[in-house]
Formats: sequence, structure tokens, C-alpha cells
Amino acid sequence: MHDRLMVALDVASAEAGLAMRDQLVDSVGWFKVGLRLFVASGPAFVRELKQDHKVFLDLKFHDIPNTVAEAVSSAGALGVDMLNVHASGGVEMMEAASRAAETFPAMRLIAVTVLTSDRMDVPAARKLAVDRALLARQAGLHGVVCSVHEVGAIKKVCGKEFLTVTPGIRLPGGSQDDQVRVATPDMAVSEGADHLVVGRPILRAVDPRAAALEVLRLMQQGA
Repeated sequence: MHDRLMVALDVASAEAGLAMRDQLVDSVGWFKVGLRLFVASGPAFVRELKQDHKVFLDLKFHDIPNTVAEAVSSAGALGVDMLNVHASGGVEMMEAASRAAETFPAMRLIAVTVLTSDRMDVPAARKLAVDRALLARQAGLHGVVCSVHEVGAIKKVCGKEFLTVTPGIRLPGGSQDDQVRVATPDMAVSEGADHLVVGRPILRAVDPRAAALEVLRLMQQGA
């Protein structure tokens, strides 16, 4: 479970990110670096994090095909283990990204289907997520970002080996914050999610390491 848990380092600086890493160093296999931290601290922080952990660079590229392909190449050169684009950018854009990613065979390229903060109803979100997952697979990507509620349907049409990375993970009784389609860690694992992305339930905890261990306990329970 250690290698399936991704902690989202949604903090303001490299110093804060490294302090959180140090608290979680033995309990988490992956860290996710998103827009806030990457804009603040850039490639140098990613390289520092990569020394001891796997890194999911969550920048959600969405632009013309050539621009996205060049961005994928730059990200791959940083040595990141996972990178994402927006599936809504279309097949041509995703194909360009996939071709660029071939230079970095160890890097997993995935597509965002529907944001877990989107307030569309669950059936509509599931249909759109499945449609976009099929386009991502057609384009040669390795998987998608989706909510736990879409994992089963996506695995059914795209195959068990097609990666599903699931944000919107909350501890039982915890606040949903700005997320809509949420799930607990045990539910996510039982539904077949490959990776769970957890941010605020760990970052805001009085004891982040204890919170991470509780997430891992629930994940194991779901298995």
C-alpha cells in the first residue's frame, strides 16, 4: 500500500514541501507536485524530491499538440515518474504527448477525465470519464485520473492494467472541502484504484505521519 499512496504536496514553498516529506519519509512511496508548488519552487524542487521518492508531476497540460509535446519532453527530462494532461484537449493532443513520452519509457503518462470538484451528477460524470478514458487509451496513454466512482467502469472497458489514479480521498467523517465525488481509502482500494492521491487529510492533520498511517491502514482494510 505504501507504493499506492500519493501525498499531494499542496504547500507554498520548497521548504514546506521538504518538511512534510521528512515527516512522511518512511510511510509514503509517492509525492504529487501540483501547480502551486511547481510555480513557487520549480524543477529544482522536483529533482530534490526525486532523490528518495517517486514523483507525480500534476500540471494537467492542455494546449496545442506541439506545445504539450514539448512540455512532456521537459517534464520527462526531470525524471518524474508520472505526468498528466487534460483528456479534454483531444486525441491529437494526447497522441503528441504520448509520442513525446516514448523517450522516457519509465514515465507513466495519464489523462485527467473529470475533476473531482465538478458538480455534475455521478452518472453523467461516469459516462464522460469513461468516454475520455477510452480516448486516452486510444492515444497511447497509460491511464487516467478519475474519481473512485468511475474506476470500475473504466477498468471494465479499458482493462485492468489501465491505471486509475484517484483524488478526492477523505478519511471517514472528514470534511469534503471543495471536492464533490469523494471516497474513503478502503472504498478506493476495494473499487480497484491503483493509486490514491491524498492531500489535505494528511497535510492539515496535527500529526501528518499518523494520518498517513491511518490512510494506509484503511487501504489495507479495503484490500
